[in-house]
Amino acid sequence: MPIFTLLLTAFGLAADCFAVAVGSSIARSTLTRRQVTRAAFVFGVAQSAMTMFGWAAGREFVDIVSGYAHWAASSLLVMVGVHMLREAYRFQDGPEPGPDITRGFRLALLAIATSIDALAVGLSLALLESGILVPATVIGVVAFFVTTAGFALGARLGKIAGKRARLVGGLILIGIAVNVVLEHTLL
Repeated sequence: MPIFTLLLTAFGLAADCFAVAVGSSIARSTLTRRQVTRAAFVFGVAQSAMTMFGWAAGREFVDIVSGYAHWAASSLLVMVGVHMLREAYRFQDGPEPGPDITRGFRLALLAIATSIDALAVGLSLALLESGILVPATVIGVVAFFVTTAGFALGARLGKIAGKRARLVGGLILIGIAVNVVLEHTLL
Protein backbone atom coordinates (compact mmCIF):
# COMPACT_ATOMS: atom_id res chain seq x y z
CA MET A 1 0.00 0.00 0.00
CA PRO A 2 1.46 3.40 -0.94
CA ILE A 3 2.37 5.55 2.07
CA PHE A 4 0.06 8.39 1.00
CA THR A 5 -2.91 6.01 0.79
CA LEU A 6 -1.95 4.46 4.11
CA LEU A 7 -1.78 7.88 5.80
CA LEU A 8 -5.15 8.93 4.37
CA THR A 9 -6.64 5.66 5.61
CA ALA A 10 -5.08 6.14 9.05
CA PHE A 11 -6.41 9.69 9.37
CA GLY A 12 -9.83 8.55 8.18
CA LEU A 13 -9.92 5.85 10.84
CA ALA A 14 -8.67 8.28 13.49
CA ALA A 15 -11.45 10.81 12.77
CA ASP A 16 -13.78 8.99 15.17
CA CYS A 17 -11.04 8.94 17.81
CA PHE A 18 -10.64 12.70 17.41
CA ALA A 19 -14.37 13.37 17.68
CA VAL A 20 -14.78 11.11 20.71
CA ALA A 21 -11.76 12.70 22.42
CA VAL A 22 -13.19 16.18 21.85
CA GLY A 23 -16.65 15.15 23.01
CA SER A 24 -15.37 13.25 26.02
CA SER A 25 -12.83 15.79 27.22
CA ILE A 26 -15.01 18.83 26.76
CA ALA A 27 -16.51 18.15 30.20
CA ARG A 28 -13.12 17.56 31.82
CA SER A 29 -10.88 20.45 30.92
CA THR A 30 -8.46 19.44 33.67
CA LEU A 31 -7.16 16.20 32.21
CA THR A 32 -3.56 15.50 33.10
CA ARG A 33 -0.90 14.66 30.54
CA ARG A 34 -0.84 11.15 31.94
CA GLN A 35 -4.60 10.70 31.45
CA VAL A 36 -4.44 11.97 27.88
CA THR A 37 -1.43 9.80 27.07
CA ARG A 38 -3.11 6.71 28.55
CA ALA A 39 -6.33 7.27 26.61
CA ALA A 40 -4.54 8.09 23.36
CA PHE A 41 -2.37 5.00 23.78
CA VAL A 42 -5.42 2.77 24.29
CA PHE A 43 -7.16 4.30 21.27
CA GLY A 44 -4.04 3.76 19.15
CA VAL A 45 -3.60 0.18 20.31
CA ALA A 46 -7.28 -0.55 19.65
CA GLN A 47 -7.04 0.85 16.10
CA SER A 48 -3.91 -1.16 15.43
CA ALA A 49 -5.23 -4.36 17.01
CA MET A 50 -8.55 -4.23 15.16
CA THR A 51 -6.69 -3.73 11.88
CA MET A 52 -4.59 -6.81 12.60
CA PHE A 53 -7.63 -8.76 13.76
CA GLY A 54 -9.52 -7.91 10.57
CA TRP A 55 -6.51 -8.94 8.53
CA ALA A 56 -6.21 -12.25 10.36
CA ALA A 57 -9.90 -13.07 10.70
CA GLY A 58 -10.55 -13.54 7.01
CA ARG A 59 -13.55 -12.95 4.81
CA GLU A 60 -16.12 -15.23 6.49
CA PHE A 61 -15.88 -13.66 9.94
CA VAL A 62 -16.08 -10.10 8.66
CA ASP A 63 -19.09 -10.96 6.50
CA ILE A 64 -20.87 -12.18 9.60
CA VAL A 65 -19.94 -9.17 11.75
CA SER A 66 -20.11 -6.40 9.15
CA GLY A 67 -23.90 -6.44 9.04
CA TYR A 68 -24.22 -5.28 12.61
CA ALA A 69 -20.82 -3.81 13.56
CA HIS A 70 -22.13 -0.28 13.10
CA TRP A 71 -24.99 -1.03 15.50
CA ALA A 72 -22.52 -2.27 18.11
CA ALA A 73 -20.31 0.82 17.73
CA SER A 74 -23.31 3.14 17.86
CA SER A 75 -24.73 1.42 20.93
CA LEU A 76 -21.45 1.81 22.80
CA LEU A 77 -21.22 5.51 21.90
CA VAL A 78 -24.85 6.13 22.90
CA MET A 79 -24.30 4.40 26.24
CA VAL A 80 -21.36 6.65 27.08
CA GLY A 81 -23.12 9.75 25.70
CA VAL A 82 -26.29 9.11 27.72
CA HIS A 83 -24.18 8.60 30.82
CA MET A 84 -22.52 11.97 30.21
CA LEU A 85 -25.95 13.60 29.80
CA ARG A 86 -27.07 12.07 33.10
CA GLU A 87 -23.92 13.40 34.75
CA ALA A 88 -24.59 16.85 33.25
CA TYR A 89 -28.06 16.87 34.78
CA ARG A 90 -26.88 15.44 38.09
CA PHE A 91 -24.07 17.97 38.59
CA GLN A 92 -25.43 20.94 36.65
CA ASP A 93 -24.83 23.38 39.48
CA GLY A 94 -21.83 21.80 41.19
CA PRO A 95 -18.12 21.83 40.48
CA GLU A 96 -18.02 18.06 40.04
CA PRO A 97 -15.99 17.19 36.92
CA GLY A 98 -17.40 14.86 34.28
CA PRO A 99 -16.65 11.16 34.39
CA ASP A 100 -13.06 10.13 33.79
CA ILE A 101 -13.11 8.60 30.34
CA THR A 102 -9.38 7.91 30.42
CA ARG A 103 -9.57 4.68 32.38
CA GLY A 104 -11.50 1.52 32.95
CA PHE A 105 -14.61 0.25 31.26
CA ARG A 106 -15.59 3.59 29.71
CA LEU A 107 -12.20 3.90 27.98
CA ALA A 108 -12.43 0.32 26.71
CA LEU A 109 -15.92 0.94 25.31
CA LEU A 110 -14.85 4.09 23.52
CA ALA A 111 -11.70 2.50 22.12
CA ILE A 112 -13.64 -0.46 20.76
CA ALA A 113 -16.44 1.70 19.38
CA THR A 114 -14.01 3.91 17.47
CA SER A 115 -11.95 1.05 16.09
CA ILE A 116 -14.60 -1.19 14.54
CA ASP A 117 -14.03 0.34 11.08
CA ALA A 118 -10.39 -0.72 11.35
CA LEU A 119 -11.61 -4.32 11.18
CA ALA A 120 -12.83 -3.74 7.63
CA VAL A 121 -9.57 -2.02 6.70
CA GLY A 122 -7.67 -5.06 7.97
CA LEU A 123 -9.86 -7.32 5.85
CA SER A 124 -9.20 -5.13 2.81
CA LEU A 125 -5.48 -5.41 3.40
CA ALA A 126 -5.79 -9.20 3.60
CA LEU A 127 -7.74 -9.29 0.34
CA LEU A 128 -5.05 -7.14 -1.29
CA GLU A 129 -2.50 -9.64 0.04
CA SER A 130 -0.74 -6.79 1.77
CA GLY A 131 1.49 -7.08 4.79
CA ILE A 132 -0.01 -5.96 8.09
CA LEU A 133 2.80 -4.84 10.42
CA VAL A 134 3.56 -1.46 8.82
CA PRO A 135 -0.09 -0.48 8.13
CA ALA A 136 -1.23 -1.48 11.63
CA THR A 137 1.64 0.45 13.20
CA VAL A 138 0.98 3.58 11.15
CA ILE A 139 -2.76 3.40 11.91
CA GLY A 140 -2.06 3.07 15.63
CA VAL A 141 0.49 5.91 15.74
CA VAL A 142 -1.77 8.27 13.78
CA ALA A 143 -4.69 7.41 16.07
CA PHE A 144 -2.52 8.20 19.11
CA PHE A 145 -1.58 11.68 17.87
CA VAL A 146 -5.01 12.53 16.50
CA THR A 147 -6.63 11.47 19.79
CA THR A 148 -4.16 13.61 21.72
CA ALA A 149 -5.08 16.59 19.55
CA GLY A 150 -8.78 15.89 20.16
CA PHE A 151 -8.27 15.91 23.91
CA ALA A 152 -6.39 19.21 23.71
CA LEU A 153 -9.15 20.82 21.65
CA GLY A 154 -11.88 19.38 23.88
CA ALA A 155 -10.23 20.75 27.01
CA ARG A 156 -10.08 24.23 25.48
CA LEU A 157 -13.70 24.06 24.35
CA GLY A 158 -14.68 22.81 27.82
CA LYS A 159 -13.24 25.91 29.41
CA ILE A 160 -15.26 28.06 27.04
CA ALA A 161 -18.49 26.06 27.43
CA GLY A 162 -18.31 26.06 31.22
CA LYS A 163 -21.03 24.13 33.07
CA ARG A 164 -22.79 23.07 29.88
CA ALA A 165 -19.69 21.19 28.70
CA ARG A 166 -20.91 17.77 29.90
CA LEU A 167 -24.16 18.25 28.02
CA VAL A 168 -22.32 19.23 24.83
CA GLY A 169 -19.89 16.30 25.18
CA GLY A 170 -22.72 13.79 25.61
CA LEU A 171 -24.58 15.20 22.64
CA ILE A 172 -21.43 14.99 20.50
CA LEU A 173 -21.01 11.30 21.31
CA ILE A 174 -24.67 10.58 20.57
CA GLY A 175 -24.32 12.55 17.33
CA ILE A 176 -21.34 10.41 16.32
CA ALA A 177 -23.42 7.29 17.02
CA VAL A 178 -26.28 8.58 14.85
CA ASN A 179 -23.79 9.41 12.10
CA VAL A 180 -22.35 5.88 12.21
CA VAL A 181 -25.81 4.38 11.81
CA LEU A 182 -26.76 6.76 9.00
CA GLU A 183 -23.51 6.11 7.13
CA HIS A 184 -24.06 2.37 7.21
CA THR A 185 -27.80 2.28 6.56
CA LEU A 186 -28.03 4.90 3.82
CA LEU A 187 -25.04 3.74 1.78
